[in-house]
Amino acid sequence: MGKTVRDHLVDTLEELGQDAFKRFKAKLNVFPVKEGYSNIPRGWLEKADVLDVCDKLISYYREEYAVEVTVKLLTDINERDLADRFRKATGTVSPEGHFVDRYRVQLIERTAHVEPILDMLHGNVLDDEQYQTIRAGITSQEKMRKLYQLMPSWNKACKDRFYDALKAKNRFLIEDLEGN
Repeated sequence: MGKTVRDHLVDTLEELGQDAFKRFKAKLNVFPVKEGYSNIPRGWLEKADVLDVCDKLISYYREEYAVEVTVKLLTDINERDLADRFRKATGTVSPEGHFVDRYRVQLIERTAHVEPILDMLHGNVLDDEQYQTIRAGITSQEKMRKLYQLMPSWNKACKDRFYDALKAKNRFLIEDLEGN
């Protein structure tokens, strides 16, 4: 018999360190819930361990919304890899899509220096011709638009490399967009 949502939830929350689990519980009490739901009372969460939190998540939100809540909170506390693994393990698809898809407009408008990003993508995402074509753009915005024109052919690994390059070369912009 395969793992249940609760099993994946327990596994995921057990991977959090003590501090991250504490932040998760603190956010769980105050994040904005969908209409028809309410937050789990703080008193119920203060001394709760992983199993208690899993039980509360499922009893308060049912499985489907508990997965959505968990992914959102893991993302909010900068546990994106864990959120992605949990999403995949439970077979759910991100309602928001990849970071580089969600923030397309902002990344085109606000990325000042595109060349260092292109340099990081050259060879493993971009071939020589694509690299040269994008570099030929006059403005940063034009270069970013050309880069985005290639994106429909990219898989998640390519988008992840693009995100990593953006984060390495435009850390403050990415932090601003992520709301940190």
